[in-house]
Amino acid sequence: MKPSKSRLCWKLASLAVALSGLSVSTGCQILVGGQVLPSPWYQTDDVQYFAPGPEMKCSREAAALKAYAADRELQQQ
Repeated sequence: MKPSKSRLCWKLASLAVALSGLSVSTGCQILVGGQVLPSPWYQTDDVQYFAPGPEMKCSREAAALKAYAADRELQQQ
């Protein structure tokens, strides 16, 4: 028995709707500039923010060495 043309069209249309609904509900993620965008759960994700620190990681050590050098210079004079 050969399926009718309209029945085949309805099956293809329902398959297309189901596939598009599935693709929209799963979400796509792509890495752009260190960010993963978009995600279906982006509104419920926690925000991860790291405040910028000093450019030089050992800034306190460098300041202590500079103060020591200045103190030593004063003692030698």
